[in-house]
Amino acid sequence: MYRFLLTPRWWGINVFVLLAIPFCVFMGSWQLGRFEDRVQDHRTADAAASAARTDPARPLASMLPVTTQTSGRQTTAKGRYDKQLLVPGRELDGRSGYYVLTMLRVDGGKALPVVRGWLPGTADAAKAPAAPTGEVTVTGALQASESPGSNGVSAVGGLPPGQTAAISAPSLVNLVPYTPYDAWITLDKADAGMKAVPPSAPANTGLDLKAFQNLGYTGEWFVFAGFVVFMWFRLLRREVEFVRDAELGLLPDTQETSGSAETPAASEAMAAPATPEKESEDAAATAVEPSGTA
Repeated sequence: MYRFLLTPRWWGINVFVLLAIPFCVFMGSWQLGRFEDRVQDHRTADAAASAARTDPARPLASMLPVTTQTSGRQTTAKGRYDKQLLVPGRELDGRSGYYVLTMLRVDGGKALPVVRGWLPGTADAAKAPAAPTGEVTVTGALQASESPGSNGVSAVGGLPPGQTAAISAPSLVNLVPYTPYDAWITLDKADAGMKAVPPSAPANTGLDLKAFQNLGYTGEWFVFAGFVVFMWFRLLRREVEFVRDAELGLLPDTQETSGSAETPAASEAMAAPATPEKESEDAAATAVEPSGTA
C-alpha cells in the first residue's frame, strides 16, 4: 500500500520535508538566541548604569574603545577647550532644544567631544555659553559615537556652519582641523545655566521593538516547521485513501459507455455520408421489394 512512497513525486516531497524542518528549527533557534542576547545586553547595561553611579571616574585612555561594559561609565580627561559646535533637534524633559558640544584638546593632538549641556529652543550660537579657558579637567559619562538616522539622531544634512547632526568621529572630522575620538562624554554637571544631558543606554541593548521582533520570528519559524509536518501527513493520508479506494474498486469509471451498444460496422455506416449513387440503389431495392401476400 505504501509503495507510492518510492515514486519520484514522493521522493521529491520527502527530500523537501527532510530539508525544510531542520532549516526552520535552526532559524527559530537562531532568532531565539538573538532575543536572549538582547536580554543579556539589557541586563548588562542596567548593571553598568548602576555601577556608574558609585564607581570612581577612570582615565579616558583606560576606557577606550567604548563597549557595552564601558558605555555610561564615568571617565575623566584633561585638556583645553577649543572649537564649539551645536547639535540641534535634541529633546530633554519633553522639550526641544540643542546640545552645546565643545572639543577638548588632549595630549597627543586628538580631541574629545564634550557635551557641556542642553539649551531649549532653536540652536543659536549667541546663546551658547563660552567654554572655560585654560587647562581643565572634565568628568562625565562615556558614550559611543552616534549613528545618523538611529535612536532619534537626525540624518538631515545641509546644516548651518557650526552645527552637526550626530556626535560621531565621521561627522566631526570634516568640521574640526584635528582627529576626534570615536567617543564622547556628557558632563555630570552642566556649565553656566545649561541642563546636564543624561547618558543614554548603548545601542541594541534595550528591550525595544527589535528584541520583540526576534521573539516573534522565533515563533514563526517553529510554526513553519509544524506546518510542514502537518502537510506531509495530510498528503500521505490522502494518498493512502486513494490507493485503498482503487484496490476496492470504488473509484469512478472514467470510460463509461453510452446507453446502447453499437457494432463497429454500424458505427462506420452511421458515420459514412450518403452519396447520390447509394440513394439510387436504395430506392431501386425498395421498388422491387414484394409488397406481401394478399
